[in-house]
Amino acid sequence: MPRFLVGDELGSIKSVTYDEKARPDSRSQLRTLYDGTGSGRTRGIQRLAISSRDDDTLMLASAHADGSLCLSLLSGDDQLRHLHQWRETRIKTEQAFIGLAMSQHTVFSCTSNGAFRLSTLGEEAGSPMHKLAALPSRLADWRLGCNKETFAYGGDEVDLSVWNTERAFQSSSSSEDTSSIPLNNTKKRKRANDALFPGEVWRAKNVPNDFLGLRQPVHNTCLTYISPPGSGGQQHLLAGTRFGDVRRYDTRAGRRPVSDFKNVGKIGGLRTIEKGFSEHEAFVSDQGSNLFALDLRNGGILYGYKGISGAVTSVSPSPSFLASVALDRYTRIHSTFPPPPVAGKRADERSTTLEKVYVTTVPTVVIWDQREETEADEEEDENIWETLKHVGGSDGE
Repeated sequence: MPRFLVGDELGSIKSVTYDEKARPDSRSQLRTLYDGTGSGRTRGIQRLAISSRDDDTLMLASAHADGSLCLSLLSGDDQLRHLHQWRETRIKTEQAFIGLAMSQHTVFSCTSNGAFRLSTLGEEAGSPMHKLAALPSRLADWRLGCNKETFAYGGDEVDLSVWNTERAFQSSSSSEDTSSIPLNNTKKRKRANDALFPGEVWRAKNVPNDFLGLRQPVHNTCLTYISPPGSGGQQHLLAGTRFGDVRRYDTRAGRRPVSDFKNVGKIGGLRTIEKGFSEHEAFVSDQGSNLFALDLRNGGILYGYKGISGAVTSVSPSPSFLASVALDRYTRIHSTFPPPPVAGKRADERSTTLEKVYVTTVPTVVIWDQREETEADEEEDENIWETLKHVGGSDGE
């Protein structure tokens, strides 16, 4: 039985579970883990991140609109216990957290103005230790790589970029000061603009000029890693743009996208993008109310989800289901099916919205709790067998 954690605009954290084997009127359960309605929108949740522990508990990190970050312990019975809180002092009122990730002992956070922070948790109950770094401003999205060794970002007139995580926090000066280059020396200035920052390992190059020979603006709105296991230093990424395009990058194949899927987003460009659990699968949403499953082999839309009446603000896939939250104040659980074996072939099955849960306030982010769904099913089956044995024993007496 999967569990998804939802943060909303008032700072509350809720859990939504879905049991497809239960009766139709009781398949979903909504529980409030933390009630933040008293603080109002100043403490709205902008990002959530989770990390599992050796026991049955989870570490949950949350980034809030007032610049604060909280770390809590989530037990198996949906009890949330606050552990630590700190503040990002470099963020301003009009800026926001655009990235949050954590491992077992570290929390990474990044803001739209490039305030990058690494918070390390000690073995004792003391306050976390912090390392600071500065990234470019006007960022729209930030993601940590699967192996935690790299991270990527992109934004408004900020090309997709990949950095080495450890080197990003090592202070070093730029190899060349671009301010000292004369404005009329265009060739040297162009080379300086292409020079990588200390800690940066790869940067995308803008797509070619349009049919009029005009430069195309860079408007990255969302991104995600799709690197397959065992890819080593080779990074595969997806980036969505304000024009509704999805671009696929391979860092070893060059700086320009290896695939550029046009007009995937139908209204106002792309808002979210997430890699699915199946090969060649990704989920994208636009600024309207469209949520699609995308075939990464040819950029075709496998299927879309109907009945959504607000823009989807966040999606989170699990091995069996997909959760989404939208501005219409619903959390939805969707079914998923893998892409067909041959690209371009019509899928045999169509996914649908299985359940929708009204959460009273506008949800902003949803994440899967990363617990294996098969374990819960096996425990439930064992409990059923134990009950049957007990009933059988009582009949024999």
